[in-house]
Amino acid sequence: MKILNSVILGILTLTITINANAQVNDNQLKSSIAPAEVKTADSIKCNPADSLSNDNLDALLTDKLDSMSNTWLVQNAFPVDSIEQALAADTLQRELPDSVYISRLQNLDSFIPLPYNESVKKFINFYFNRRRGMVSIMMGLTNYYFPLFEEALARYNLPMELKYLPIIESALNPKIVSRAGASGLWQFMHGTAKMYGLEINSYIDERNDPIKSTDAAARYLRDLYAIYGDWHVVIAAYNCGPGNINKAVRRSGGKQNYWEIYANLPRETRGYIPIFIAANYVMNYAKEHHLFPVEPTIKMVTDTIVLTSYLNFQQIAAVINLPVEEIRQLNPQYKRDIIPAKQDKHLALKLPIDKITPFIDNQTQILAYDREKYFPNNQIALIRDDRGSSRYSNTSGKKKIIYTVKSGDNPGAIANMFKISVNSLIEWNNIRHNKIKIGQQLAIYVNGKSSKSKIDSPLAEAETTKIPTATSISAKPVESITGINTIKDEYTYYTVRQGDSLHTIAQQFAGVSDTEIKLLNNIKNVKGLIVGQKLKIPVKA
Repeated sequence: MKILNSVILGILTLTITINANAQVNDNQLKSSIAPAEVKTADSIKCNPADSLSNDNLDALLTDKLDSMSNTWLVQNAFPVDSIEQALAADTLQRELPDSVYISRLQNLDSFIPLPYNESVKKFINFYFNRRRGMVSIMMGLTNYYFPLFEEALARYNLPMELKYLPIIESALNPKIVSRAGASGLWQFMHGTAKMYGLEINSYIDERNDPIKSTDAAARYLRDLYAIYGDWHVVIAAYNCGPGNINKAVRRSGGKQNYWEIYANLPRETRGYIPIFIAANYVMNYAKEHHLFPVEPTIKMVTDTIVLTSYLNFQQIAAVINLPVEEIRQLNPQYKRDIIPAKQDKHLALKLPIDKITPFIDNQTQILAYDREKYFPNNQIALIRDDRGSSRYSNTSGKKKIIYTVKSGDNPGAIANMFKISVNSLIEWNNIRHNKIKIGQQLAIYVNGKSSKSKIDSPLAEAETTKIPTATSISAKPVESITGINTIKDEYTYYTVRQGDSLHTIAQQFAGVSDTEIKLLNNIKNVKGLIVGQKLKIPVKA
């Protein structure tokens, strides 16, 4: 057994050290660390853990939640009224005694120890108080993803608590890509993914396949446990890689317990276990904090068709009347809307359960639809559209806008505001690893005639106190307003801030009434505006 473990460890360490493990570092987690007392009952023994300055960790988690909130599924499947109700739910007016958190964590009967300290408390408060609405949405997604996770964990006899790792890793966004290049629900790097049999090529990235990536993650966790025998160490290794764990073990005199090697772990990894514990608490005790899942309106009940011939998503959409974006959401492993199936390479297509019969009944018609366009001579054609790679770069007949990056901007939020894809924004501006800088000028193409207008401030933050001036696409000045706006065609886009109401927003625009804003944005609950929500405002002469 020792020989086997040594072989496994050698393979894992060599491969993952070279490739940087899926969950490693992103190098933006630079939290300052100071010891703090661990508050726990006698039945849980551990050494002191972090009292973190969590700003950078908070920012990382926030970016992942924002990425999740900008997915097609969340934008289209979650009713606005339900999200408003979630955000309006009561928050705790006072902090609970530490003894309550400790008791609740122990009552979970977790196979993985869940000790409590100030860092755990801070991350619990982060989820419950600062990103409350996004947690409600994420809880709604768990009904779809958790059965997949639980099935794989049971297959390899692993603790069910591990199903909360993707809450931290990806916020349940199967297409998320980290700055380090990790991808998918379980945030696999390329090398680790290939080692566990996930296919990655020009058309497929199985890191984004919820089923296959989950199976790979379960096998990876199983192998790590065979080496270390301590679930806290395993979870830490999942974050920073076996190479860093081995260094910490050596620097700790050969000790194997997580809390014994804790001081020699990378700083960001010391915060990973508290986040994992907080995620366990949040997912199990949400209702005690008056937080409930927002259920998607789209039925997330699916089935699978096995294909043996090339197929383009557009062919499916045209024949069985299913939005291409929904097909993409259900099949995130296909990078270019193409399923490169062959007689000797069977590939799966996942569809809503009510579309399975129409697909089977019309499969011949679907395969024949515009066949020469998509697959001339039964070869894959390079189709250009507005989505990316060769697809994302198409700018013909579009307006060019130059946008200057402001504090708090990220590619997802900018793309969402201009109603373009993140991939388009990335390709137009050669953005690497989703990194943009304050003051950087981005080229953005929107529908309309070409022009070169400049927009310095289309996004708003709740903390903004300045009164910037909105600038139209045609560069004609309009009235200065509170908040930051962008104008597209005949509308200004206003970002809702803390304390806003339709009445106070309308007062900032000459000739605009709150009723016009309500009707234009199809608002049903005038008391349920969401901070960060973007509203169309008619531009008056």
